[in-house]
Amino acid sequence: MTQLLPVLPTVDEHHVDGRRYPHGVAFMDGQYLPMSEAKISVLDWGFLHSDATYDTVHVWNGRFFRLDLHLDRFFGGVERLRMKLPYDRKKIESILAACVALSGHKSAYVEMICTRGSSPAFSRDPRQAENRFMAFAIPFGSVANKEQLERGLHVAISETVRIPPKSIDPAIKNYHWLDLVKGLFDAYDVGAETALILDTNGHIAEGPGFNVFVVKDGSLKTPAFGVLPGITRRTVFDLCAEMGLSATAVDVSRAEIKGADEVFITSTAGGIMPVTRIDDTAIADGQVGSVTRRLKDLYWRKHDDPAWSTAVSYP
Repeated sequence: MTQLLPVLPTVDEHHVDGRRYPHGVAFMDGQYLPMSEAKISVLDWGFLHSDATYDTVHVWNGRFFRLDLHLDRFFGGVERLRMKLPYDRKKIESILAACVALSGHKSAYVEMICTRGSSPAFSRDPRQAENRFMAFAIPFGSVANKEQLERGLHVAISETVRIPPKSIDPAIKNYHWLDLVKGLFDAYDVGAETALILDTNGHIAEGPGFNVFVVKDGSLKTPAFGVLPGITRRTVFDLCAEMGLSATAVDVSRAEIKGADEVFITSTAGGIMPVTRIDDTAIADGQVGSVTRRLKDLYWRKHDDPAWSTAVSYP
């Protein structure tokens, strides 16, 4: 009988990671670290069970945009998942600012995360896990690149159904993305650039990291059921109120989105981004619409407004 592993390998004292990471700074366990050193245990429930919540805020021209709203959502998710943070809100705000300042990035993608953590005995009881907070700042990234922002995105509607809200509360930002990733591959398979997936009733839901809006006869609609109430989505409602535009959260059908005058998606990773083709259908004349342009311009102007943004102090 052949013996398996007749000579055991040695156990290395430290892990050597040859992968490349974006330039940035992370905070973990009271330490500020380069991104290449930011690691979690394979025993963390955040990794093993996607048992985590997070939020992402961006910095533009050295200013956080709507940081308070992102912190509100993060703390709300932590509470509803019955997790406990080791730091209060003011301390977490200072940690995020320090990650940005230490990275030197004037435009940054900044994430705060709380995982269930792990227990020394690898317990199956989530109450015995020590919850873990971490954060990082890396260069700003967008769902759409410069060319796509100018001409509009090509989006495909996938038959994939979003996790129902009775299973996972969509108001808690989470890493349950397998449905969204499947939608992405469905979109790539037909030559599209990103995807929208459906809710359990067959209506349009959302995409990988973004909400969607349709414009028809000067009024805006966005899906209401089973979607993350995004901060950029909320910002569009605020901008519409300022501009005198009607915006409502309701069911949106495939026919409505393909028959819209304009379509755009919204995300912290990119802001307000136009869509000019869905599946094989051009939206209206296939050009970026005037309402989208007006909202987009006002959105970026608000980034310098102290009422909407918070300055970072750099060394």
